[in-house]
Amino acid sequence: MPNALALERQEKVRSLCRDRGWDALLIYGNAWRCDYLRYVSNFPILEGHGFALIHARGGVRLYLESPMEADRASVEAPDCEIVCRPDMLGVLAAELGRTVGRLAAAPLRLMPHGIAETLGDRLADAADAFDHLLMRKSELEIDAVRRAARIADAGYEVFREAARVGRAEYELTAEVETFFRSQGCPDNFMIIGSGGSEVRGMHPPGERRLQAGDLVTTELTPCIEGYYAQICRTLVIGPPTPQQSAAFGVYLQSMEAGLAAVRPGATAAEVARCENEVFRARGLGEYTTNRYTRVRGHGLGLYVDSRPALLEDVDTPLEEGMTIIVHPNTYHPEAGYIVLGDSAIVRAGGPEVLTATPRTLFSVPG
Repeated sequence: MPNALALERQEKVRSLCRDRGWDALLIYGNAWRCDYLRYVSNFPILEGHGFALIHARGGVRLYLESPMEADRASVEAPDCEIVCRPDMLGVLAAELGRTVGRLAAAPLRLMPHGIAETLGDRLADAADAFDHLLMRKSELEIDAVRRAARIADAGYEVFREAARVGRAEYELTAEVETFFRSQGCPDNFMIIGSGGSEVRGMHPPGERRLQAGDLVTTELTPCIEGYYAQICRTLVIGPPTPQQSAAFGVYLQSMEAGLAAVRPGATAAEVARCENEVFRARGLGEYTTNRYTRVRGHGLGLYVDSRPALLEDVDTPLEEGMTIIVHPNTYHPEAGYIVLGDSAIVRAGGPEVLTATPRTLFSVPG
C-alpha cells in the first residue's frame, strides 16, 4: 500500500498543477539527483534515468529504462503505473507529443533535449514552484527528518567510540555504517577528515590512521523514509591544545549566531552573514570565502544538500517548516579544518534544533 507521506506529497503536486492550470507535471530524476522523482513517485531510483508523469486529476506514470529498477518499482511504488522500455525517451516523447493540455516540467534544466524539443512552448518551467514544495515540509515530513536527526546523534556516539589512535579512517566509517544499517537505515552520506593544520577539508574515508593530537571531523547524514538529517562535529585525539580550543570557540559562536538568525522571513543570506561576521570580527574573514569553504549550511530533505544554500548571495526567504542545517565549516589557520553543525526546523518562535549532541570539542583517549 502507498504510505501516507507519498500520498500527501502527490496531493500537494496535484494541487500545484490545478493552481497553475497545468494538466500534468513531468518530473525527471537519476541516481545522483532523485529528490524530484522521489517526491512524486516515492521511488529512489538507483540505476539509469527515470521520469514521472503526474496528472492534475489523478494517476502517476513512472517511466524507467532499467528492467531491474522496474521490478523494484513495482514493489516500492505500488500506486504508480510502471513503463519500462529500452527506448524510453522515444516512447515518452511520442506520448507527450500526443497529450492534449498544458504541461510543466521540473527540473526543466535537466530535461533531455529530445523531450524539450518535442514539446517546445507547451512545456512550462515548474522548477521554482516545485522547489518550494521540496523546501517547505509538512509535519509528516518533519517527523521523518526528526527521526533521522535522532539516529544521526546515535551514529556520532558510535563514531566517537571508534576514534582511537591507530584506527584507519575507513574503519571509523565502517563502524558507523554498521550501526546505521543495524537500525534499518541503509542510506547515509558521510565524509571525514583527520590530521592537523595541514588538513583543508573533509573527504571520503581513506587509509590514514589516527594519531595523537589529530583533529578528526565528520559529517553524518542518515536518511529515514527518504529524508536526511545531518550532524557535523569535531573531536581531538587526546587533550585539545589551547589553539584548538580557542579556534573551536569561534565556530561555536558562529553557529549559534547563525541559528539565532533563523526565523520565518529571514533570508538564507542573513543567516550566512551572521555566521561570517563572527569570523570577520576576529580577522578571519578570508576563511569564509569559497577558497576555504563551500556553504554555511543548507536545506535538508529528500536530498543531502537541498535548497536553500546558506550563502550571502542567496536571498531565498526562510519559511515555517523548512528544515536546514547551520554549519560554519571551514579552515582555521592555527588549528586546521573544523566542523560544527546542527539540524533545525524553521519555526516562528525561533529554530527548533533537532541535534541533541553537545556543541563541544570532544576529546577521546590519545
